[in-house]
Amino acid sequence: MKQKDALNILKLGHNVLLTGPAGSGKTYLLNQYVDHLKRRKIGVAITASTGIAATHIGGRTIHSWAGIGIKDQISSQDIKALTKKSYLKKQFAKTDVLIIDEISMLHSYRLDMIDRVCQSFKKNFLPFGGMQIVMSGDFFQLPPISPLNKEADFVYKSSVWKEMDLRVCYLDEQHRQNDKNMIAILKSFREDIVSEEIISLLRGRMNQKIIHKIRPVRLFTHNVDVDLINSCELQKIREPEYSYRMTGDGERKLVDSLMKNCLAPEDLILKKGAVVMFVKNKFKDDKVVYVNGSMGIVVGFDENNFPIVRLNSGDDIQVLPDSWTIDAEDRILAKINQVPLRLAWAITVHKSQGMTLESAEIDLSKSFGYGMGYVALSRLTSLDGLYLLGINDMAYKLDPQVHEYEKKLLVLSKAAKGEMKPKVHKKQASIED
Repeated sequence: MKQKDALNILKLGHNVLLTGPAGSGKTYLLNQYVDHLKRRKIGVAITASTGIAATHIGGRTIHSWAGIGIKDQISSQDIKALTKKSYLKKQFAKTDVLIIDEISMLHSYRLDMIDRVCQSFKKNFLPFGGMQIVMSGDFFQLPPISPLNKEADFVYKSSVWKEMDLRVCYLDEQHRQNDKNMIAILKSFREDIVSEEIISLLRGRMNQKIIHKIRPVRLFTHNVDVDLINSCELQKIREPEYSYRMTGDGERKLVDSLMKNCLAPEDLILKKGAVVMFVKNKFKDDKVVYVNGSMGIVVGFDENNFPIVRLNSGDDIQVLPDSWTIDAEDRILAKINQVPLRLAWAITVHKSQGMTLESAEIDLSKSFGYGMGYVALSRLTSLDGLYLLGINDMAYKLDPQVHEYEKKLLVLSKAAKGEMKPKVHKKQASIED
């Protein structure tokens, strides 16, 4: 399905699963729909299954928004207690559309819990209390955390899934990768046909000489490797240190959540010569200044001691503090401020999800879960940008149960294009708007 078709289906008010390969424009389309809703003054809650994903879209975790926290089950007494909380009453009263991003990482039982909470607040026994629900994500990427040797408990196994009259919008355009070989590699992973030819293409990127002026970021599967490399590399630089402390304002729990999940560290230490990555998008006059994932090197500091970063393109950028917020309607619930950079000699595969990288050194030799290889490789725009440090057999694997479900999603997406009948909100406009 094309983005235009999916946006039209969203505007018609249907419950939607927005899916498709990495780089197919799911987040971009969500932002378009959110802008449409805000113009029409339709209340929208923007959430995600993880804190990191929530910061990417300017939202909060679905667990926090629904009031369920880290609970694995919820009783009638728990729900009754939630419905007495005035801030939750106001929140639900204003919400017509609920968005959940990175839906692949949400457990099925938690989606059912969220459904029960929504029904109670809305006093409506339709799925999610009659709100439009929009879920976005790719089941081939990182799954919900599961006990060892247990099948992943994907949301499509939930009870409410069958009751939602869901429209599937499977985006098939590619907006990230720009060369045939990388597209072929990722396609082979998704189709579970990783041939010797594909393996040969990947192994051909082993031990390649780095041709970029700035050494590419290194992606590892484990935090311990990442922290060690960044700390060691910074210590090697014999230059003065400049420190930046993250600040926050608003509801304490929400500020703490933003701080914990923001890709910018709470305490950022930089030196001239440090390799850094931007962790936020910035536009000026509709032109891109930098994007989440842009690499650079600190070449100096301005008169206020803020860093000046030279991008791979050669452009020098004065990097000022930026903010991350959790919004509700027309007010900000929580806000944090920090210089939007992190040390980037290395990051984890998990933290790279949602990023676009021109180049990366990737070590997949310790891959331990489905989707790790796919997530890491799908960050890259081209095969020439891949410098492979190692790879094991697990890195090639995606969840076999998702391969079967993927076939069903493709059929349902084709059917959705032929069922463009409105289920319009009271405030919703026509699809031509």
